[in-house]
Amino acid sequence: MSNSKVVADGPLAAAVSQRLSGVELLDWSLTEAGTHPEVAALYTYGHPRVDGQILDRFPALQVISNYGVGVDHIDVAAAVQRGIVVGNTPGILNGATADMAFTLLMATGRRLVEGDRYARSPEFTVYDPGYMLGREIYGQTLGILGMGRIGEQIARRAAGFDMPIVYHNRTRNEEAEQRTGARYVDFEQLLGTADYVVVATPLTPQTTGLIGPRALGLMKSTACLINIARGAVVDTEALTEALASGAIYAAGLDVTDPEPLPRNHPLLQLPNVTIAPHLGSATEQTREAMAAMSVENLLRGLRSEPLLHTVG
Repeated sequence: MSNSKVVADGPLAAAVSQRLSGVELLDWSLTEAGTHPEVAALYTYGHPRVDGQILDRFPALQVISNYGVGVDHIDVAAAVQRGIVVGNTPGILNGATADMAFTLLMATGRRLVEGDRYARSPEFTVYDPGYMLGREIYGQTLGILGMGRIGEQIARRAAGFDMPIVYHNRTRNEEAEQRTGARYVDFEQLLGTADYVVVATPLTPQTTGLIGPRALGLMKSTACLINIARGAVVDTEALTEALASGAIYAAGLDVTDPEPLPRNHPLLQLPNVTIAPHLGSATEQTREAMAAMSVENLLRGLRSEPLLHTVG
């Protein structure tokens, strides 16, 4: 296994590259042309697209290990069809991502980024208690789209703010309801009820564009949209229009579509949107754990052993 050849996209974090010192790392450009029977594994770090055409360039591929949970950039069905195992890193980033959801929720509702800019500006010379009023968070209704591991962690945080919680999921999660007090509602009811709508769904063909013109039109004009899932779950142009027109109050985005947005995109000019550069799991502790798990998945796959976590 020490001579195994692994194609990885990068640049890789030090925590990853140090753990991969026992294999030969090859450049991702090999996915663009030719056939490479010497390559035994792919390591996906920054969400590069992996489809059947790319997989066919590596006829001896044994494993694809993904640094992260979401594998929407990998054609898992094509990999399984070719006998390639796919690993990811669920569980260890739930808390950090839920923290990010609440960070964006609070910053958006209380206009924190706007306030920071104003406080630094030459215009802030006198305190005005009637200026830059935001929306309250405690006691407001939280709607969670996607009551999986991360969704449940978000609900647990909301309990500390005395927020009534409604959620919608592809299938009802009664165990999560018992643990969090969340109430299951249909999609339309959630959008019309929630003061804060948090998107925590995986990206699938069914959820792509889920938050589009119709969904945004069902939300309260005083509501905030928070997306910590994948950018493509939200229709970027529809969101831009809704924010610009005041159809919804504000948005907090950890992800966008495309990512990053073009530097001249009109969404970037709006004052009522807070955008983070995909920081959901970006803590030192969580990224260290992701590196350890994803590399262990890779090495197990090279040894033809069961992975810690598989997809598909």
